[in-house]
Amino acid sequence: MNLSRTGIKKSLGPGILLAGACIGGSHLVSSTTAGAKFGFALVGLILITNLFKYPFLLVGTRFTAATGLSLLEGFKSRNSLYLPIYLIVSLITGTFTIAAVSFVTGLLLRNIPLFSTFPQYNLSIAILIISGFILLIGQYRALDRISKVLVTLLTIFTLFAVISLINKGYLIDFDFNFINPEPSPWRLSNLSFLIPLMGWMPGPVELCVWPSLWMFSREKDSNHKANMKEAEFDFNLGYLITVITAIFFLSLGALTMFKSGDIMLSDKGFDFARNLIRIYQEAIGSWAKWIIVPASFAAMFSTTLTCLDAYPRSISAIQGILQGTDQGHIRSKREQKRLELWIVIHVLAAVLALLIAKSGGITIPQFVFGAMTGSFLTAPIFAWMAMDTINSSLVPKEFRYGKFMKYLSWIGLIFLSGFSLLFISNAFFGIG
Repeated sequence: MNLSRTGIKKSLGPGILLAGACIGGSHLVSSTTAGAKFGFALVGLILITNLFKYPFLLVGTRFTAATGLSLLEGFKSRNSLYLPIYLIVSLITGTFTIAAVSFVTGLLLRNIPLFSTFPQYNLSIAILIISGFILLIGQYRALDRISKVLVTLLTIFTLFAVISLINKGYLIDFDFNFINPEPSPWRLSNLSFLIPLMGWMPGPVELCVWPSLWMFSREKDSNHKANMKEAEFDFNLGYLITVITAIFFLSLGALTMFKSGDIMLSDKGFDFARNLIRIYQEAIGSWAKWIIVPASFAAMFSTTLTCLDAYPRSISAIQGILQGTDQGHIRSKREQKRLELWIVIHVLAAVLALLIAKSGGITIPQFVFGAMTGSFLTAPIFAWMAMDTINSSLVPKEFRYGKFMKYLSWIGLIFLSGFSLLFISNAFFGIG
């Protein structure tokens, strides 16, 4: 298998889309807040979480490149329960995740003077509707092009902000204490923050299916079928971007707002968006507002677009597979129409979730961190399904995981399961 520049260019897309889905919620919200609350103490946890989730999130890309089938088809062939489980959880988590990321996007939009007086929920609903129209009209091509631009934009500006802080001497004055940090994140009372942080770091494990499905659309768009090296290069590039930007955002929070994490997550959603913009202004200067406001909004808008495509795409594919009408690769007009219907359904469901949240007075920490917590608690289920499928007879031997990746998968599964059990036992039974 060759790894040519032309092949890389034509294959590049699904991994970048994955980065676009991850960078928004987990990075802008939780990574920045982690730095604001605990300084650099959680760098290790973020890196470990990314490492332990890597073999599971890679599965979709590797499985499709090796077999020519989607990971959802693999789930169905491997175990009759896998596909229904994925469908049920996706129907629930999809609605809340899409609503949560659109909620944060609406908050950031209020930093633009033209929209500053609009209610945040109204803006979030408008963003959902606009995102739906973009996907219905532009389809995968629009998603691919927009996400690449937005991810690149935010990554560049965030790197510039971190470098500016270092040049101003913020890093020299910072007291690094990884062994016994104060305040310490390693208390049970902080589980309600650590679990959501890991839940969307870099993204929910259920995302393993998404690159698998996007690969078919990318193949159709570029008229090129990616080989294993090209597909994994695309995935690894996107994954590397998510890891690096996570550390960037944590650094911004640590260097400019250390020990003010509670202020960062004020019950007033607009305060969060305002504090986030202030971080960049302190790092670069007051003029940065006119660059960072659209850049941070772009990141969340990219996440909203990506999630609004991926969840309906997954559920539409499952419907086709279970009904036996097609494979869910979106190669026919019937499949495209079914995907469009599920996009509309998800927009309406997310709007309903936002309206319920509005009537119940739910705050940004409750809304977003609730979705993150749910993603982490379901992670062991999807991790097992992914690990079991990639190492099965469905995959040619040379493309199954080797010893290192198998060991890493088992350690990751124990890690995810252990923290989930700890959280459940502490939250519901008072143990610990």
